[in-house]
Amino acid sequence: MQDACGIVGISLKPDSPNRVAPLLYYALYSLQHRGQESAGISVCSDSSRGELITKRGMGLVNEVFNQINLPNLKGKTGIGHVRYSTSGESDILNAQPFVVRSDVARLAIAHNGNLVNANNLKKELQREGYVFISTSDTEVIAYLLAREMRKNDIIDAFRALMSLLKGSYSLTLLVNNTLYAMRDPSGVKPLSIGKLEDGYVIASESCAIDALGGTLVRDVEPGEVVVLEGGEIYTEKLLKNPPTAHCVFEYIYFARPDSVIDGKLVYSVRMRIGELLWEEYPVDADVVSPVPDSGITFAVGYARRSGLEYLEGLMKNRYVGRTFIMPAQQEREVGVKLKMNAICSNIRNKRVVLVDDSIVRGTTSRLIVDMVRACAPEAVHMRIGSPPIISPCYLGIDMPTREELVASTKPVSEIAQTIGADSLGYLSPDGLVEAIGLKEDKLCMGCLTGVYPVDIPGEKCKGVQAELSKYIKKT
Repeated sequence: MQDACGIVGISLKPDSPNRVAPLLYYALYSLQHRGQESAGISVCSDSSRGELITKRGMGLVNEVFNQINLPNLKGKTGIGHVRYSTSGESDILNAQPFVVRSDVARLAIAHNGNLVNANNLKKELQREGYVFISTSDTEVIAYLLAREMRKNDIIDAFRALMSLLKGSYSLTLLVNNTLYAMRDPSGVKPLSIGKLEDGYVIASESCAIDALGGTLVRDVEPGEVVVLEGGEIYTEKLLKNPPTAHCVFEYIYFARPDSVIDGKLVYSVRMRIGELLWEEYPVDADVVSPVPDSGITFAVGYARRSGLEYLEGLMKNRYVGRTFIMPAQQEREVGVKLKMNAICSNIRNKRVVLVDDSIVRGTTSRLIVDMVRACAPEAVHMRIGSPPIISPCYLGIDMPTREELVASTKPVSEIAQTIGADSLGYLSPDGLVEAIGLKEDKLCMGCLTGVYPVDIPGEKCKGVQAELSKYIKKT
């Protein structure tokens, strides 16, 4: 699975040095786990015209930016983006920030999330004469905002935009020389506010704020617009206390363990998941071993609660990066062997508990179990830190179709046979909710339950979107 992207925005005081581009670079570097397809930065120049200067490219942050092009991005206000596509093709035209120059504003936008009504909105804009150059739903948001700004002041334009968009969106935007940030009313994707010595930063995760030596202030609230100008901050609640649906996979997989998401330290949530996994699925074993890196914190919690020895049976090569293009199945097999190797002396003749974050197709899990079995353990038990994934995600996770998801067609006992494990245990939905520490009706668990917070044709909706529509209309 891959997440859509990571976003950041920084506004410094007028008397600050022109250092916003290096700060954006370091922030994006710390968010690289959220997207490795493309990277981009837009800054508002210090010239009297306040032009937007943008550099985008395909590849990792350190592949796109260097000592030659980064110094050209001079300014004190800017936004950045790292992308993995969930909507739109892998192409430089879809790299962000996306830039629009209209008769009312110069606008750059960075987006994390996915709109479920993007096609309908795009057709509406095309009928009005708008011409699209990308296949990303971010361009739809940019044109809608530009259109609304012709009719309203900027805050009312955001209010109108929020009433039109359905799905998940955390945004950072440059409008002329002002930085704006907005989080969708359901709060599906994370967004944090941080304080710097000479300004403020908005980022997908608090780890980016930490990387800059900043202090986490709080999360951007669902339905809130944050305005940053000249290193000062102003906020506007477009909706007060709307029904939320925070993505559970931020806690399970996507966010870095050292990030704080909606007031919860991700590391603590994952530790608790591991402890509850033991309580729900104990087993006679000798060692607990993580599938690196995502299974590490779960395994620590499982070992601590069970009293079993924590021992690494698999070692990850953290310098592999992206593998070259091969047929999908062959690529997965070679990729796993390149990225991971077994430490046979730690698991030979032992009953091993392998702990991982999730099982999607089951193919990679089978390869990992086979790798461990080649070391001649006495038994291999698999424990998973999420409930079974039975449905696709429509809100910003690149996930296979329902038919490709192994848990949508097979019971747990058959999945255990498919991946070659002696036993298999998934964390229960109730256990996940307990570990996160938020009420279930505050979370999006659509991929785990098949019931979504947004009205999606052909899928069940738990009513949050209906409540939200009424709430927006009333407000």
